[in-house]
Amino acid sequence: MKVSFYRYMLAAFAAASLTAAGSALAQVDVAKSTVTATSKQMNVPVEGKFGKFTAQVKFDPAKPADGSAQFTIDVGSYDLGDESYNDQVRGKDWFDAKTYPSATFVSSAIAPAGGNQFKVTGKLTIKGKSQTVVVPVTVTQQGGQQVFDGLLPIKRSQFDIGTGEWKDTSVVADDVVIKFHIVAARK
Repeated sequence: MKVSFYRYMLAAFAAASLTAAGSALAQVDVAKSTVTATSKQMNVPVEGKFGKFTAQVKFDPAKPADGSAQFTIDVGSYDLGDESYNDQVRGKDWFDAKTYPSATFVSSAIAPAGGNQFKVTGKLTIKGKSQTVVVPVTVTQQGGQQVFDGLLPIKRSQFDIGTGEWKDTSVVADDVVIKFHIVAARK
């Protein structure tokens, strides 16, 4: 149970990270895109996937500072592979999806970091708590598409994810890694 809740939390963070990648207000192909979150429960990695999210991205590698990204993730869509775990993660101790149905990421700056690497700065909001984060993003071109890949490590405690008995980080670690793979039409 603890692993599932934590996976759900991680997925929310991952979805929020997706916003960091962008394309000139490009259409994001959600069917080809993924956002996952990985945590550790009793030192065993647990991964979950967010099934529903929306994204608006604007990105030109020649003018990264003009780019932007905005993601909204339905935290109730987090899937740990077991419906009873999914239900628990949606509850008040974890995502509290009834009160806070979405996690968001809104970029404020995109800067080159060498080659096809970029640093996307923005606000990640989960469960009503916001943090400024810097997301390292790799951008590749594949035919008529831009692909944005990245990993964003976060601390679940900064977003009040895992309260009550789940606040103890000795069972479910505080560290969560949000991983995203966003595919968008190139503009």
